Amino acid sequence: MLTIVKADSGEQRRFINELKQRARQTDKDVSAVVAQIIENVRAHGDQAVREYTEKFDGIAPEKTEVSPQEMAALAKSCAPAFLQALEKAAENIRNFHQRQVQQSWLTAESEGVLLGQRVRGLARVGIYVPGGTAAYPSSVLMNAIPAKIAGVREIVMVTPPGKDGKPNPDIMAAARIAGVDRVFLMGGAQAVAALAFGTQTVPKVDKIVGPGNIYVATAKKLLYGTVDIDMIAGPSEILVIADQNANPDFLAADLMSQAEHDVLASAILLTDSPALVQRVQEALANQIQKLSRADIVRRSLRDYGAIILCKNIDQAVELANELAPEHLEVCTENPMEYIGRLDNAGSVFLGAYAPEPLGDYYAGPNHVLPTSGTARFFSPLSVDSFIKKSSFIYYTEAALQKGGADIIALANAEGLTAHANSIKVRLEK
Repeated sequence: MLTIVKADSGEQRRFINELKQRARQTDKDVSAVVAQIIENVRAHGDQAVREYTEKFDGIAPEKTEVSPQEMAALAKSCAPAFLQALEKAAENIRNFHQRQVQQSWLTAESEGVLLGQRVRGLARVGIYVPGGTAAYPSSVLMNAIPAKIAGVREIVMVTPPGKDGKPNPDIMAAARIAGVDRVFLMGGAQAVAALAFGTQTVPKVDKIVGPGNIYVATAKKLLYGTVDIDMIAGPSEILVIADQNANPDFLAADLMSQAEHDVLASAILLTDSPALVQRVQEALANQIQKLSRADIVRRSLRDYGAIILCKNIDQAVELANELAPEHLEVCTENPMEYIGRLDNAGSVFLGAYAPEPLGDYYAGPNHVLPTSGTARFFSPLSVDSFIKKSSFIYYTEAALQKGGADIIALANAEGLTAHANSIKVRLEK
């Protein structure tokens, strides 16, 4: 079921290289198509968005904005158990992200000197939410709640219409719970462009977040700089570190939980136990038959899955830091002992009863995570993703007199005489 390779072998190095290459694959044809869509929306606004919606979704909605009344009615149509679960998940997400809030500050650094920093939320943020069969209400919560806590003044959501031309009720319920202000029925690269430039009906935003297909991801990439974005998301990935004490049924279930996302998803087990390897392979074979997306899981495990047999768990930790996975599970006898050594991972799940789906939906930490090894330098989506900071400087005349000569010396060293002169005219006053 999964390819077995030895750590530090040529086979392992080839596998990791292939893994990294899959994330770097780009489609020039897709980029060209998306660039044309972006330019058309920039030039023609709502008209272009309507034309693309009809072309790609086969629908020409009379109106694109969903009214608060329609949102409320659709939300009420959802199953009570689902709404209850959504409310509890939202509460957990709020509680976690509330701890990330930063405060503005001002300090008297020395006599006559005040320095400070002002922290505030972005004015307007756009959230892209996939619709149709790939509807993810959990993504609404994970993107909108941190933005709300950060103090974003307006949250605008775009989501494709269903085949009936209407919004997905589960998505509408999540939007109401998360505090989304406005919702527009549009998807694809055209929706991303509408958020970036603004149209006759869609307001221009400062940042665009949220998952999407290759066209959405490419649009975000091309529009970065016109607006800010969360990150360029690659295929989903999970890496599990396990010793001989781990439950093979748990491990198999967790590996497949990510493999079902996409044929490009990656699921890797690192272990020092040869006996565990065989038990996990058997568990995979037994469980995969029960899955609705079994074909996708098989392809993902075949092409981008592996069991890497390590000398010990220390070697597994080193390899995990090299791979910098999106999701990292530690299923060892004492997982807590490795916390301080796991430097590169989007989210770390510790112990047998903290499986990856717990983080996807419920625990509270964000599920928007860096992929493709970028956890070496990127962080999960957070309240920080939706704030900006400005520095404040105040000097009295006496304070400037005290440091003026130093400033002039530094400016002259860089050949910037106008900078030096700005200080001199004040000192010679």
